[in-house]
Amino acid sequence: MTSRLVTKDEIVTVLKDCYDPEIPINIWDLGLVYDIAIQDGDVGIKMTLTAPGCMMGTMIAEEVKTKVKALQGVNAAKVELVWDPPWSPDKMSEEAKAQMGIA
Repeated sequence: MTSRLVTKDEIVTVLKDCYDPEIPINIWDLGLVYDIAIQDGDVGIKMTLTAPGCMMGTMIAEEVKTKVKALQGVNAAKVELVWDPPWSPDKMSEEAKAQMGIA
């Protein structure tokens, strides 16, 4: 176990650097991340995609896992893709909605 534990804010900062290649908005502001669990340096993330058939899903999840695991204080990272509840544009941040032209 590490002596320093990672914070949720540090994880969110990393998630804001992960993008769906088809949409120029990070996965956090898109509202794709449903849960971040931290326990003794182990991080579990539940996230979804904008569409269940997204061919980039595995790549996005692997990028999230790699970037989170690289944070100081993280022993292990697990990313679980979930489909319930389904993603919809109302999950986006106000900034992301503005960028996409959604009122």
